[in-house]
Amino acid sequence: MTQLIDNQDPPQRLTIPFEEARLLVGVGRNTMYRLLNNGTIRCVRAGRKILIPLSAIEEFINGKH
Repeated sequence: MTQLIDNQDPPQRLTIPFEEARLLVGVGRNTMYRLLNNGTIRCVRAGRKILIPLSAIEEFINGKH
């Protein structure tokens, strides 16, 4: 019988949803939409869902945008 993978760490997330990202950055909804639309912060769209790579948040915070 196959052993369950209980002893491994859960996979790390590469993206976070819009609301979580804007709270992490500390801006309002309109400001976050503006940052995404003008390309200051990269995003990925999956249907209607907006996902923001954690690396994009790091780049923005570190001033590498």
